[in-house]
Amino acid sequence: MTDPPRPDPFSVTRLDSDAGALFVLQSKGEWWHAGFHLTTAIVGPTILTLPYAFRGLGWWLGFVCLTTMGLVTFYAYYLMSKVLDHCEKSGRRHIRFRELAADVLGSGWMFYVVIFIQTAINTGIGIGAILLAGQCLDIMYSSLYPQGTLKLYEFIAMVTAVMMVLSQLPSFHSLRHINFASLILSLGYTFLVVGACINLGLSKNAPKRDYSLEHSDSGKVFSAFTSISIIAAIFGNGILPEIQATLAPPATGKMLKGLLLCYSVIFFTFYSAAISGYWVFGNNSSSNILKNLMPDEGPTLAPIVVIGLAVIFVLLQLFAIGLVYSQVAYEIMEKKSADTTKGIFSRRNLVPRLILRTLYMAFCGFMAAMLPFFGDINAVVGAFGFIPLDFVLPMLLYNMTYKPTKRSFTYWINMTIMVVFTCTGLMGAFSSIRKLVLDANKFKLFSSEVVD
Repeated sequence: MTDPPRPDPFSVTRLDSDAGALFVLQSKGEWWHAGFHLTTAIVGPTILTLPYAFRGLGWWLGFVCLTTMGLVTFYAYYLMSKVLDHCEKSGRRHIRFRELAADVLGSGWMFYVVIFIQTAINTGIGIGAILLAGQCLDIMYSSLYPQGTLKLYEFIAMVTAVMMVLSQLPSFHSLRHINFASLILSLGYTFLVVGACINLGLSKNAPKRDYSLEHSDSGKVFSAFTSISIIAAIFGNGILPEIQATLAPPATGKMLKGLLLCYSVIFFTFYSAAISGYWVFGNNSSSNILKNLMPDEGPTLAPIVVIGLAVIFVLLQLFAIGLVYSQVAYEIMEKKSADTTKGIFSRRNLVPRLILRTLYMAFCGFMAAMLPFFGDINAVVGAFGFIPLDFVLPMLLYNMTYKPTKRSFTYWINMTIMVVFTCTGLMGAFSSIRKLVLDANKFKLFSSEVVD
């Protein structure tokens, strides 16, 4: 006598009683909406860090790493979308990264590993977005009122208050218009910064260029792996299944179109920012190229209107980025606190949403004010978080789902990527932690100075 079939814990029917799915990850979007979400998740002000990443790699290795990361992440995201499509056709539609990994790999502990990494990434980016937005306000204030008394943590408090209001937008899908504006803003400040760099590079006031690397061999190696981790963090997103969950079913094939839209924007913004910034400033490139255009001493190196507009565009996009990366936290909260038998805007669901999301944003704002050196942790996040989720797991999930033969080209490409980027992640983590230790004497809690 055969055993009765076990109920599928990942079946579509269970979503009917899942508040996180019904309220936060609503499946109503079109492929271009997914493209807007992806672009906001990947193309952010961190692209202004690319000249700094090139500083540790040099021209040719910088190009190789940037191109390789782009190709590998596009391939990885495409494979993951295929795995999600395969599961959906099998009646197991997944809307969360952690459930996809646990189902395909057949290991309950993977559920908790993925949710831990995702939470670290998403909360970290939420903190970083608030910190950078506060810094943007501080830059504008300091330009208008050089003798002003307001401190960085006060601007962070202002940003946090705005984020508390915006956080009440109930679903990921409700961000589609905001994320379209985010896409336009990313093109806008990239165009302004690239134009400013080219104009400066061709002028008589162009800074002296030096493209030399670290003098010691060990310094070159550590700088290179730190730069690779930074580029990995810039390309990573870690929430592709949650973004694909916003697509109206059937989602098959739609995510590829969204990826093509996103990577069209990536091609323009990433290469232009990296090339123009490194060309002008060389190994003096700052972790934010806007800092190079606005030196602490002497006049600004670009028209103040151009820099002002770029800073405003960056500030506005940071709100969208903070919202996108908060959706996983909101989905977890909603799943535990909301009642699916009540309406999304009913008092029963509205009050817990208001309280929990406000508390979450308050926590991110407090951490941003307390740790103004959080930008220095960007490479560590890339090594420990984005590399496993975006460079290793997609290939593993594909091999486990489609089971290509060990003689096939696909199998060995996937295995090679997993091994190479696992080693890169370990080296990058070591190099990034080393940099944190070296910069530790600069760290001050609730400081008005952001550590470069």
